[in-house]
Amino acid sequence: MKVSETVKSILSNYESDNKETLGNLEKVLMHGALGGTGKLIILPVDQGFEHGPSRSFACNPSAYDPHYLFKLAIESGLSAYAAPLGALESGVKTFAGQIPTILKMNSANSLVDSAIYNQAITASVEDAVRLGCAGIGFTIYPGSDYTYEMMEQIQYLSQEAKAAGLFTVIWSYPRGNVSTKGETAIDVVSYGAHMAALLGAHIIKVKLPTGHIENDADREALQAAEVKLDTLAERVSYVRKCTFNGRRIVIFSGGSSKNTEAVLEDTQAIKDGKGFGSIIGRNAFQRPNHEAMDLLNKMIDIYKS
Repeated sequence: MKVSETVKSILSNYESDNKETLGNLEKVLMHGALGGTGKLIILPVDQGFEHGPSRSFACNPSAYDPHYLFKLAIESGLSAYAAPLGALESGVKTFAGQIPTILKMNSANSLVDSAIYNQAITASVEDAVRLGCAGIGFTIYPGSDYTYEMMEQIQYLSQEAKAAGLFTVIWSYPRGNVSTKGETAIDVVSYGAHMAALLGAHIIKVKLPTGHIENDADREALQAAEVKLDTLAERVSYVRKCTFNGRRIVIFSGGSSKNTEAVLEDTQAIKDGKGFGSIIGRNAFQRPNHEAMDLLNKMIDIYKS
């Protein structure tokens, strides 16, 4: 498939990367129903680690099987599938070459004290290369007592990944020394997104920001600059501005379970705010297959319109 001018423009923003890394990024941007548009929808399934299989899959028993999740991403025409080591290993031969994959490199679990915001490294760049992945994924918790350790970990792993020709996705979720409401505050989300860009992420995953502003100093700065943040689209636009003025791909999490109308409203706001797309897990795989396919197709239509 000929690379679109939109994708060429996006790739031109990554000025230091080798041709292999750019090739893998291009592979994702050109794959699936949104290929060539500059928009992405990625299916991430690491919730089994984070919340356990009962809370993640009991509502849709088909999702206990990683092959079902591969098929959901492939058959709905998504851009990529992201999962931990074992899940990718279970389908690497069956689905080879059918969809770009991203190896989630670190994970937490809900059996640990919820106040401990940290994750364990659960895979290696060598694993990602062995499995034919296009990129690696890694979570950081800006605001956590483990922030600096996590930053050092992703710096090392990202350097190794880039040398191997893989791109890096950073899940940037502020937690710890911020309030619960502050975790999705516009000043905090945009700060976390900016940190991920500074750490060298090719793709940045953040939560959709609310209109809440956590820090007084940020409120004063934003008000003085007359930054418009009243609508979700305006807040998406501001997060995009904080990722090098759109020179890095920023995509937005689907978050907790929502009804279809709410997911589609979020999708429209991401498009209107010129975000690069969605990374949607629970709101897809926890639905029955026909409902998940219908939702994802409608999201694709919004991004293509």
